[in-house]
Amino acid sequence: MLSSALVLGLLGSLHCLGMCGPIAFMLPLDQQNTTRKAAQLSIYHAGRLMAYGVIGMLFGVLGKGLSLFGMQQKLSIAIGAIMILLVLIPGRYLNGHKFLRPIYSLLGKVKSKLGAELKKKTPDAFLTIGFLNGFLPCGLVYMAVLGAIALGSPLQGGLYMVLFGLGTVPLMSLVVFSKAWMGNSFKFRVQKLIPVFVVIIGVLFIIRGLGLGIPYVSPKPVPTNLASATIECHQP
Repeated sequence: MLSSALVLGLLGSLHCLGMCGPIAFMLPLDQQNTTRKAAQLSIYHAGRLMAYGVIGMLFGVLGKGLSLFGMQQKLSIAIGAIMILLVLIPGRYLNGHKFLRPIYSLLGKVKSKLGAELKKKTPDAFLTIGFLNGFLPCGLVYMAVLGAIALGSPLQGGLYMVLFGLGTVPLMSLVVFSKAWMGNSFKFRVQKLIPVFVVIIGVLFIIRGLGLGIPYVSPKPVPTNLASATIECHQP
């Protein structure tokens, strides 16, 4: 399941270029010194990965809390179903709801802080820009967050999100350095693959939750009942 995060990031890189690309292009990078430019860009990516890691750990705590109530399998099935539904349901039906207004207000503050940091050239500014960038709204990030919740562990949730972020690094770095965009036909093909792969991940989470006894994919549930554990402990 962790490897799916890396593939999702790799396939979603083109989507990330549309969302985060403008910020990456506005970075105050040193255009005269390639080594320094690479270091600055690496610090920016490190900030993004830190943000994704924090998000993954926080939502991993949520998944852990649900799993403690014996809901991990049901949670995995539910998360898989939600992933598939989010691909099938048009985005326009999910936008404009009142309960999202506080989130938009917070995002406005993040963007203001981001704009101020883009005027600086210090190493900590690149780290801050990347960190703030990681909290900007992105559909693929939401998908990765669902995966982090389903894993039911803060550590695995954080790792899932970091691997997702790592998957986006190569293409974003290549484009920033080359200033070249791939052909539209190639981008169109990859964009079509993203929802397909999200559905595949959703199916994998559903299979994982079913506990079919398939090693690494759908292991059988481990008994967590306190009474059964006590009986086993007292057996000769």
